[in-house]
Amino acid sequence: MKKMQKFLISVILMVSICGFSFAQTSKASQALSIVEALQTTFQSVSDTLLPSVVEVDITQTKTVSSAFGGSSNPFEWFFGNGSDGSSGNTREYQTSGLGSGVIVRKTGNTYYVLTNNHVAGEATKISVKLNDERTFEAKLVGTDDRIDIALISFETKDNLPVAKLGDSDKVKAGDICLAFGAPLGYSQSVTQGIVSATGRSESSMSSISDYIQTDAAINQGNSGGPLVNIYGEVIGINTWIASSSGGSVGLGFAIPINNVKSAIDAFIKDGKITYGWLGVSLLEVSDEYKKELGVGNQSGAFAAEVFKDSPAYKAGIKPGDYIVELNGKTVKNVNQLVRDVGYLEAGSTAKFKILRGGAKTLELTVKIEARAKDVDSQNSKLWPGFIATPLTDEVREQLKIENKKVQGVVVSNVEAKSPAASLRLQEGDIITAVNGKSIKNVAEFYQELSNATKSINFDIYSNGGTVTTGTYKF
Repeated sequence: MKKMQKFLISVILMVSICGFSFAQTSKASQALSIVEALQTTFQSVSDTLLPSVVEVDITQTKTVSSAFGGSSNPFEWFFGNGSDGSSGNTREYQTSGLGSGVIVRKTGNTYYVLTNNHVAGEATKISVKLNDERTFEAKLVGTDDRIDIALISFETKDNLPVAKLGDSDKVKAGDICLAFGAPLGYSQSVTQGIVSATGRSESSMSSISDYIQTDAAINQGNSGGPLVNIYGEVIGINTWIASSSGGSVGLGFAIPINNVKSAIDAFIKDGKITYGWLGVSLLEVSDEYKKELGVGNQSGAFAAEVFKDSPAYKAGIKPGDYIVELNGKTVKNVNQLVRDVGYLEAGSTAKFKILRGGAKTLELTVKIEARAKDVDSQNSKLWPGFIATPLTDEVREQLKIENKKVQGVVVSNVEAKSPAASLRLQEGDIITAVNGKSIKNVAEFYQELSNATKSINFDIYSNGGTVTTGTYKF
């Protein structure tokens, strides 16, 4: 009996050990299958996209100042006939560079390649190299420095694949992505990572675009190449990196593809992007400012100034208005509103919901106009030409105002040649009244400013007394 028990115990142990080994082997096999499936996905995406990804080689002609026209012979400069064909104190020289691009459109024998403005925008000569090493001369179709994109084209009768554009609005943090391009000149490279964040829009970035952040390795030369999801769809255009060393540190940024889809058609049709223009100077304000304005914690964008005769001005938007909605969409911040207005077509109408004087809600319809290139320099049309800021205890201390009875707003950011400049307003002035009506805070200031119809003047607190400015007539 004891022998039989020992035998049975041995059999059970052997079966258990074999079962454990089998289970371990089975789990390892399953895990390997998952990894292989993921690897197969990456290979499939790469095989699909690489034929659509190109290396963009450019040549730029630059002009520089030189005491001798760039020549080592001062006598050539003296007679105005440098060896490089230059004259006077300037000379031209050529530089070369490279970036990446992706084929996004085909019309007949013409292929269109999307890339960055900083890659091809100022090129005098452009060529594209395919993944099979064939090279074609290309030309610039259109470019835009605000969003940093460009479209170039080349001709061939060969049938080349066109990349499929995805929906960047569906991209989420944690999504697997692949970056394609020619980092450091190594063309047809693929790196893999995840989407680290979406909607990146900082002061150092363009206000006309938000960005997809990724930890997929991006280096110099990747600019203009596509950022792609696991379905082989382009979700962004790699644009820049945040790095203290100049190399990849897991902080790459791509323009969401939805931000540039309409630009492709605009470039092909007109050679440029025409941005919608509202005509307001927008400001991101602090919680303390919101409190004085009377809007609480409401998200939105503060219209600090309005251009005279602009779409906003004609529609009745006034300085001090707090914009909370555009066409039913909540305004989260200034950059978002700048982007959304920029994408509106000239001639179209848009509905804005604003808060005026805190609790008063207004809905205004604005007919959007095309944004002029020199609009930022038209300070004479910017009303009122400065920003009113709260007179806080900290500001009182800085301006050495000991009299607590003094109330009003502080003048800041006075624009040259603006109405404020005409009235001799200066940084740090304290406005205590508008057209003779005393004001206590930011909300009251902008309310009285909006009440003014034909002319305006301000009472300024100065050295223990009050002086009145001249009168500005509209």
